[in-house]
Amino acid sequence: MKIVWSPLAVERASEIVDYIAQDKLLAADQWIHTVFSKVEQLRSNPEIGRIVPEINERQLRELIYGNYRIIYHIETKQISILTIRHGKQILPIDEIKA
Repeated sequence: MKIVWSPLAVERASEIVDYIAQDKLLAADQWIHTVFSKVEQLRSNPEIGRIVPEINERQLRELIYGNYRIIYHIETKQISILTIRHGKQILPIDEIKA
């Protein structure tokens, strides 16, 4: 299954890495490496994430990594990574419309 990152998800991941790197460059490197590893697991098992509680649609799921939510949408032939948000942030609905 193909994995496609939205521009917003790439932007969010970059912002988070930049923020972490301000204090700990190695931690930022490890964080993004782990995010990509977790997302790669979706290729063979797309339903490992839980259903996003705010939406409650089977195809809209999230992986939890530390304090972050990796929101994705399962489609017929691809998985779309929609956004990454800190768990304490409100999840704007316009960020997860697939």
